[in-house]
Amino acid sequence: MRDDLDVDAFTRAIEDFNRFYIRLPVLEKLSFTTLSVLDTLASADGPMRLSDLTRTEQVSQPAITQLVTRLERDGLVERRPDPRDGRAVLVHITEAGRRIGRARHEDRTRHLAPLFAQLTGAQRQAIAQALPALTRLAELGRAQA
Repeated sequence: MRDDLDVDAFTRAIEDFNRFYIRLPVLEKLSFTTLSVLDTLASADGPMRLSDLTRTEQVSQPAITQLVTRLERDGLVERRPDPRDGRAVLVHITEAGRRIGRARHEDRTRHLAPLFAQLTGAQRQAIAQALPALTRLAELGRAQA
């Protein structure tokens, strides 16, 4: 079977979409890193160590510590002792932190829906058919990280 996927063209399309997507107007103004940490915690299998957040968010240990301190002060995360290692702490997302993620998702959906309506039926169908492959690609990327 011949592979017709142009990975360079795919990369450019994803980058172009991401530039647009991350700049969608939002109701609550939070930094990209703040939103990324909340999203990481919300989608994780459980609480995370600061060192794990440093790795996933690609920021320095002092930067993630400062951000988590601010998020904790704002009631969006909680730090609790790691039961397996008393020297370490685990960062838990709070319900308030999860609400921010849900609100951002709903807000983005609200902005994207009218744009999807402007696509042809064939374009909407092509996106729908690509969703399983895009989901799998994201899973592979997370597993590799």
